[in-house]
Amino acid sequence: MKKILVIQNKRIGDVLISSVIANNIKKIFPDSHITYFVYDYTTGVIENNPNIDRIIAVNDKELKKIPNLIKEIRKVKKEHYDIIFDSYSKFQSRMMCLFSGAEYRIGFKRKHKTLRLPFYTHPVNFLDSKTRVCGKAIEDRLNIINSVFPLENPDDFPKIYLTEKEKEYSRIEKLQKPVLMFTVLGSTIPKSMPFDYVAELIDYITENYAVTILFNYAPYQKEDALKIYELCKHKEQINVDVYEDSIRGFITLVNKCDVLIANEGGTVHITKALSKPTFTIYSPYIEKADWNSFEDGVLHESVHLLEEKPNLFEEFTRESRKVIEENPEALYRELTPEMILTKLKPYLENHLNHTKK
Repeated sequence: MKKILVIQNKRIGDVLISSVIANNIKKIFPDSHITYFVYDYTTGVIENNPNIDRIIAVNDKELKKIPNLIKEIRKVKKEHYDIIFDSYSKFQSRMMCLFSGAEYRIGFKRKHKTLRLPFYTHPVNFLDSKTRVCGKAIEDRLNIINSVFPLENPDDFPKIYLTEKEKEYSRIEKLQKPVLMFTVLGSTIPKSMPFDYVAELIDYITENYAVTILFNYAPYQKEDALKIYELCKHKEQINVDVYEDSIRGFITLVNKCDVLIANEGGTVHITKALSKPTFTIYSPYIEKADWNSFEDGVLHESVHLLEEKPNLFEEFTRESRKVIEENPEALYRELTPEMILTKLKPYLENHLNHTKK
């Protein structure tokens, strides 16, 4: 039996899309035991996955403390893993790989960089561009397997596994249908639209469609979410009481909703994994090709400022995106509600036409 470790320290969406590693490597080694090493606030998206046998959940802030990192490195070494996939590929995970003693240590590197230490037995370059509809972020994770263990028919679709009880979720049964979930804030401020823009989009929806709108946001963002609510005109169509403050809670809730509109982030990846319709609004610094999984213009659609106003970007390299990320507000203001609505209107017509006022 192969003991396999997948390290994916990062946010919710990253952990969910990295579940394709387990889904595919289990086909190659059916009797393997697969462990995921992730931050504790992300575990909800990989719970109940039949291809993941164990989850090690750590606190991200605590792991940054060197004594705690050393403890985790020692624990990894004691486990005697045969194969480690490092899809995080940063200092923490690379050090775990270096001292693990695993026969196969497979992790990412950038093509133009040379690793200073032998962290990996098999360093794998990030792909230059995507070739699959799943998007480059998922394709990179398939490639990290395929570079060492060839895949015949890769499964590129991340899945969320609901329990029977979760499928019976009933909190929105009495709400006016359809129910539209709106992620009103991004996972961080740089990923969030201006509040007045969000309110303007919500006003368009409530003025034109007989729907109920729910707000999604992180628990610590409630104050900002209520500021957006106060800016909205038709509050009678917005229900701020139905809210779930955990990942599994959000999963069960959005599984009963009809459409999600959101800034790019974990909620979009979760909703796609449930095969629910999504409309994504990308932050100006996000590389859309990395994350626009399964967008077909019908079930999944999106908008990005780079496509609408390319003249605003002198270049869109990794370095320039980092500069934009430090202060994206000016460019975010350029992605106006009117511009978003050029794509959102036909999308809503397709999914909500039967409830048009």
